[in-house]
Amino acid sequence: MQKMVNRRSFDSSLSSKLSAPSELQILVCDEPFTSSKELLAAKSAKLAALFEEKDSYEKISYFLRDISADPNTFELVARFCHGFEVQLSTENAVPLICLASDLEMTETHCPNNLLKKAIDFLKERVLPSWNETIRALRLSEKLLQQAVDLGIIEACFSSIVAKAQVDPRLLGKPIKAPKLDESSEGEEDGECRPNARRKLFVLDWQSEDLTTLPLQFYEPVIKAMNLQGIPPGYVAASLCQYVKRWICSSPTGDETMSIYNRNSQREVIEAVERLLPREPRLLPCTLLFQMLDSALTLEASADCRNGFEIRIGRQLDQAMVNDLLIPFRGYAGETQYDIGCVKRILKSFYMNFTCPDESGFIKVADLIEELLAELASDVDLQVNSFLALAEMSLAASIHTNSDGIYRAIDIYLDKHRFLTELEKEEVCRVLDFQKMSPEACEHAVRNERLPLRVVVQVLFTEQLKLRETVVQEVVVHSTQERFGKDGEEEVEENQRKLSRTEEELRIEMERMNSKVRELERECSMMRKEMANGNGGSHKLEKRGKISMWGEIKRKFGCMSNMHDYSSHVKKKKKVHPRHG
Repeated sequence: MQKMVNRRSFDSSLSSKLSAPSELQILVCDEPFTSSKELLAAKSAKLAALFEEKDSYEKISYFLRDISADPNTFELVARFCHGFEVQLSTENAVPLICLASDLEMTETHCPNNLLKKAIDFLKERVLPSWNETIRALRLSEKLLQQAVDLGIIEACFSSIVAKAQVDPRLLGKPIKAPKLDESSEGEEDGECRPNARRKLFVLDWQSEDLTTLPLQFYEPVIKAMNLQGIPPGYVAASLCQYVKRWICSSPTGDETMSIYNRNSQREVIEAVERLLPREPRLLPCTLLFQMLDSALTLEASADCRNGFEIRIGRQLDQAMVNDLLIPFRGYAGETQYDIGCVKRILKSFYMNFTCPDESGFIKVADLIEELLAELASDVDLQVNSFLALAEMSLAASIHTNSDGIYRAIDIYLDKHRFLTELEKEEVCRVLDFQKMSPEACEHAVRNERLPLRVVVQVLFTEQLKLRETVVQEVVVHSTQERFGKDGEEEVEENQRKLSRTEEELRIEMERMNSKVRELERECSMMRKEMANGNGGSHKLEKRGKISMWGEIKRKFGCMSNMHDYSSHVKKKKKVHPRHG
């Protein structure tokens, strides 16, 4: 719109049309105006009625103050009343409609009046355009209640939703999760292909005009789009852009942030959770974790946090270990990470997992094992919290081995050397020795961090596996050689031998348990003697420890020539954890 003329030139331009008795001097927001009563009354039914009353000057002043007319808009109205052409635009259309409505500048009072001209401009020039409609809607915030009463807000909402139905791309391109087989092409940072997340964060993208709306306008628009069946992928893309603009653009954890800004951001994240379509896998898991992190930082409602946790749980097989490392923001947390949040996400995954393909289940099992190994190095992680996560990992690893859990336990015991023997045994109770690989069992037998009972159990399991394998091979070999007329008798005889062998193994296990108790008593006595004896140096204690382990290995038949154990462990990085 052209630059407004100043008040003096406006008043002087009217002097030729005004007679002294008809002049009216009023203040609008402390701005002085001089105008003609007759010309104002000719266009405004409201002012014409006030001029007929007593004390019209005071009543008009009170009236203009009550309707909160701004000086620029009132100047346009005055120019129109004095016969000047008004340059309508997106910026002034809504304020002119509101002021013309208050002044009752209708067609009934005067043909070709300002109210009709402004409304026609809104319908013909503003509402048909996506960008102009959003701009007009944004400028209506200062006149919200009157714009609602006049139906302007509803008309803008309807126009935006109708255009989104025709072309959902106005909301933004749906965001797809990165494919695992494309990680070698520079997507280790979780960036979506093809540059979807980069588009998400570009503020001059066309559809981001919608995200410039304040929440009181944006929320009902998105809610209407969900009801009208706009494809959920496009709605989710717009919501991500909104989070980026209104939350991620400023530091949510900044202690200097004002209470008003913090409350505003909290309202935004809670609204986004409510508005996100319920369909799973609309957004990458990493983005959902970012939204959850914002909700936790801003102390959003429990419904908001639970909503994000449930959404993440439905697609947890897409997550990375770093996603689950959620910082704990309480004041009395026992760990640096929010273990309770991880538990709730896992519970949501197990409750909602319905895919017939077990690959997702196995991915989550591996993910939790990696997370367990990452959290095990936290010296503040309590035994009960570690066991809770380990049990969840064990429940997920039904069809996989327990090497990952063993690796996490080994790290935990290494970082928590202050644990008692009973606490160490409690940590190891989640181990399933039957599912441990031969390499893991071999490492466990020589792992001095493990409790003695656990080492013995590993030995029992390995001997049992070995004997069962030998017996079965003998049975199969004998059956193949002598399968004939006496083949059935031979099979029955082998089965009886196998039963006797299993009974012998059970007896041997009981005998070895007795030996273990005896060894524990001997170890206790040795420690007392070394503590009370003269000249019991550190070297003597070390030799006593080594000889004790040597005696155990000798009695259980574990002595071998594997003196270069360290190099053997190094070759099996995945099974045997390394510690700095």
